[in-house]
Amino acid sequence: VQLQASGGGSVQTGGSLRLACAASGNTGSINSMAWFRQGPGTQRERVATVTSYGVTNYADSVKGRFTISRDNAENTMYLQMNNLKPNDTAVYLCAATVSDGGRTYVRWGQGTLVTVSS
Repeated sequence: VQLQASGGGSVQTGGSLRLACAASGNTGSINSMAWFRQGPGTQRERVATVTSYGVTNYADSVKGRFTISRDNAENTMYLQMNNLKPNDTAVYLCAATVSDGGRTYVRWGQGTLVTVSS
């Protein structure tokens, strides 16, 4: 499985962005998918998770502002980010839990940078 993230950019406070994470390869082996972020000088933080059944979970810091979704037919996960704040500035990474050949492991995509200015 390979993951390709896109959609980052620079916005002002209150703006919106939509991130996408396209999966390729053995996509049938993907279970849950998630977005993480890592800001300057901070540890990696889980932002939101979506299971293969569409059950979602969010970090408290983004509840009510971010929406994670998944299009299984297109093998793509999205993160709609509204009302962005400067402390949302980070590199956003997508990840997928994969079950393949009796093993379960996490695959990571490359990051996409989100910058929110005040």
